[in-house]
Amino acid sequence: MQLYIATTNPGKLRDFHAAASQHVTIEPLPGLKEIPPPPEDEPTFADNARIKAIYYSHHAPGEIVIADDSGLEVDALNGAPGVRSARYAEDHNFPGAGTLDERNNLCLQQALSKLSVEHPTARYHCVLAAARNGTILRIADGTVEGEILHTPRGTQGFGYDPLFYLPDQQKTMAELDIETKLHFSHRGRAFAALLNALSRAEPTSTSPSAT
Repeated sequence: MQLYIATTNPGKLRDFHAAASQHVTIEPLPGLKEIPPPPEDEPTFADNARIKAIYYSHHAPGEIVIADDSGLEVDALNGAPGVRSARYAEDHNFPGAGTLDERNNLCLQQALSKLSVEHPTARYHCVLAAARNGTILRIADGTVEGEILHTPRGTQGFGYDPLFYLPDQQKTMAELDIETKLHFSHRGRAFAALLNALSRAEPTSTSPSAT
């Protein structure tokens, strides 16, 4: 099975490659950097993933294109950053230098510092949508529960991984090797579910209720 992923994020591409079976070929969508992105202004991960999958599938006629929307949901922050995870610091006009990931992490730490929560619970949530020629084929999601640390740990991940702590593993996502991470990660779980669904699925409708 040949799948095209609508992302240029090297961390996400690494995760997808690690999660793919020997019968699946993963490639980034050709020319993705030159394609103007669609708006991602829907209130849920599922709606944003659907929009992106449908949109980008028109740029690879006849091929299966996968798009994801994912993020961090912190219970003490009423589910924020949520769908705005990648733009959290930008939304809050958070100052400072560093990479976008670093600023997002610092912004999250600042928001939590104003609350009296010792071990903030949170989850990573990922929704993947697969489409061909503008038609949604299947949608799958995955989550992983954890806590947010006050100090980042580890260098193996991206995004909020240095702050996302797995109590059972006694490690952050950024401290896990890629194979172990995919076993626990929201993206690995969503991708495994999507591959299973695609292996036995026929195309469904393009309506937002397609699952």
